[in-house]
Amino acid sequence: MTTFSTLLQQQQFTLLIECLPHLQVHRIPERLANYPCVMTLADRVHSDTDPAPLDTALHYPQSLEKIIHFSGKGRDIQDFQHFLQKAAAQGIYNLLLLSGDKLKQHRFEPEHRSRYLESVNAVVAAKAKAQFCIGVAFNPFKYRKAETDAQYFKLHKKIQAGADYIVTQLGYDLQKLKDLKAFLQQQQYTQPVFACVMPLTLGRAKFMRKAKVAGIVITEHMLWVLEQEKQQSLTDYAERRAALQILICQHLAFAGVHLSSCHDEAAQHRLARYLQEYQHLSLEQCEGLWHQLWQVKTGDEFTPQYPSAEHHVTPIDQIKYRQLHIMHDALFASRLGKGLGRFLFKAPLWQAKWAERALVQGEHMMKHAVVGCESCGQCRLGETLYVCPETCPKGLANGPCGGTAGDRCEFGDRECIHSVKARLAQAVDQTHILKQVIIPTVPVAVRGSSSWKNWYLN
Repeated sequence: MTTFSTLLQQQQFTLLIECLPHLQVHRIPERLANYPCVMTLADRVHSDTDPAPLDTALHYPQSLEKIIHFSGKGRDIQDFQHFLQKAAAQGIYNLLLLSGDKLKQHRFEPEHRSRYLESVNAVVAAKAKAQFCIGVAFNPFKYRKAETDAQYFKLHKKIQAGADYIVTQLGYDLQKLKDLKAFLQQQQYTQPVFACVMPLTLGRAKFMRKAKVAGIVITEHMLWVLEQEKQQSLTDYAERRAALQILICQHLAFAGVHLSSCHDEAAQHRLARYLQEYQHLSLEQCEGLWHQLWQVKTGDEFTPQYPSAEHHVTPIDQIKYRQLHIMHDALFASRLGKGLGRFLFKAPLWQAKWAERALVQGEHMMKHAVVGCESCGQCRLGETLYVCPETCPKGLANGPCGGTAGDRCEFGDRECIHSVKARLAQAVDQTHILKQVIIPTVPVAVRGSSSWKNWYLN
């Protein structure tokens, strides 16, 4: 059992201090304001070519407890298996698994398309190795019903896959953090939760807005407050708010916080000073001071405004789903369909390369216009309500990434398909599929082959 696992088991409120591998080595204290600290090393946050966190970990003492992040962007299951072997060889067993934001050099063309290993599948693979303590990310800061539902549907899967703890996206809406705790309690999930906290300055807020950092909500009101503080030279308010948010999370029975942009000693000392100053305050007093510093009056100050209205499921959408479901059951789920399919594809004809190519092309032509098929070779339409996961730029099948905004995909050119699925699942009473069915990753060797042939023969 790792030191971190022991802290979780003992329910000690813990600070996870994030470091970026491309920066110089920093000192991580054993304790900060009497809270135990654990180092976390992020994976390719600054760029797609950042040093590997496992390599960076070698620059720190082995005795320093570490959590290593693994981002699935641009990687497949074989890459992750190699990562697990390397981590175990280094004696590192605390992991935080993420699907990852979009690659800076993302490629869309089918033959060279960028792929992303889903965190759900990574958790399944890691849990096969009993020694690892596995964390997953979750973004509660969503403000449309469909994208909120989609996030929680995927959280069900992550927990079912074996997640040991949860780390939230960075955010400042306390009600959303309370909603997450209420959900876990209602579902009787016992996984510890860490809220991501960052001392928010005007410079950081402007950068995140300009760079459109995936999944982070910075509202106009927040920018206005930070502008006022800069004009009044209130340079310590970022650390004051961070200290209050940490203490509020402790009052709300979080396991700790994941602390970003606080890896240098000066920032840590400022934060420790305000943690000690406010530690005697009750939850109500902390929230009152938090609202005062953020100039909260209506309660909507952390809610973003989106230009378009929410979408709705139409009767045509429901008819399309039911027709595809009937066809799928008849061809692929019924005993007759399976028997005929096996008989057909066992014929020697389909062993010829030209026949295989013709089959793949024919399948693509029939399915692409209807569902957006890209010949993945392992069709998952029955588990995704006939919304093809290949139409997600990241190819995510088990649920959304954390980067959506107002139901829009992180890439900005389309609606998130997982919001589409969430709305449809509610309309046709199939939400259990999106909560319970863990869809395996597609092996690289299978892509470009016929999913029909693979289905019937395998």
